[in-house]
Amino acid sequence: MSHMSPDFALVFGDCIRMTRQLLYSKNAQPFLIAGSGTLGWDQVSANLVEPGENALVLHSGYFADSFADCLQTYGANVDQIKAEIGGAVKEADIESALQAKKYKIVTVTHVDTSTAVLSDIKAIANVVKRVSPDTLVVVDAVCSVASEEIQMDAWGIDVVMTASQKGLGTPPGLSIVVASQKAVQVFENRSTPVTTYYGSWKKWLPIMKAYENNSAAYFATPPVNLIYAFHTSLTQIMQGSVSLEQRFKLHQEVSRRIKKAAEEIGFRGVPLSEDVQANGMSALYFPDGFTASDIIPRLLKKNVVVAGGLHASIKDKYFRIGHMGVSVVDPSRGDVDKIISAVKESVAEAKASKK
Repeated sequence: MSHMSPDFALVFGDCIRMTRQLLYSKNAQPFLIAGSGTLGWDQVSANLVEPGENALVLHSGYFADSFADCLQTYGANVDQIKAEIGGAVKEADIESALQAKKYKIVTVTHVDTSTAVLSDIKAIANVVKRVSPDTLVVVDAVCSVASEEIQMDAWGIDVVMTASQKGLGTPPGLSIVVASQKAVQVFENRSTPVTTYYGSWKKWLPIMKAYENNSAAYFATPPVNLIYAFHTSLTQIMQGSVSLEQRFKLHQEVSRRIKKAAEEIGFRGVPLSEDVQANGMSALYFPDGFTASDIIPRLLKKNVVVAGGLHASIKDKYFRIGHMGVSVVDPSRGDVDKIISAVKESVAEAKASKK
């Protein structure tokens, strides 16, 4: 299928519209561009922050450091507020920082994949709107879109950036950024040139508008197969038998079930309290006396793929389980039961091997 064909333009246009609806927005502007989720950091850093402007990064894990690094690469002056490991940044600390300095943007990782910490983006946006209403609220939502509720318009969020491969259930390779009209206006009113070529909204904005009008346009070749796959996923999410509200509720129920089962056999969650626990994944400290080599290879033999630790300070002490998308929404697959059984069996085998 040619990226310039009328049939493809219709599919691309549908993807733009459904992406907006997924985030409960009426007029935000999606950018669907070939690239990993990391490209979203570049788009925000290059299009919305001019060299020498201030950015405040809220740190709840590994990915805040990376976003800060990206912002600095494009010339931003970056401050970070760091939560303790397993915690989220406190609203009072955000308010104090905003009162002390004028920031162009505040960034927050909705679910940090390294810690499974869920930040309250609604509350954070409320603080920013109250204390510094001109500051843009930017949400790194790579690990939360379609598994955690995000009401972009109602909550006053200016940018949601994500990727195709997690809750959206599409192969990796598609950078998905959605900008509020306020953010687009900030971009259009910037006083210095955009500091990227491929990620420039000056290049991509007319392309996205053309495709939404079901008309093909060209700046760089879009990933045709990925757009078709993304269309399939979005159609299942937005038009399937499970509503968005039910989807989020199912993620919460499965999350509680997996975390409870893990705690009963000796695991402990990295998040410090239930109110900061992500619903699409779990990060679990190994029981005392066990390491990754005791558990993860045994899970792999049972065809359960998990991720090792990522946060540098605790890297060897924990592992991560993803439970999102079709695994949660379609219980007939038995994925959740398989995960719980595999974890229990692996711990029992590891214990037996140490006797």
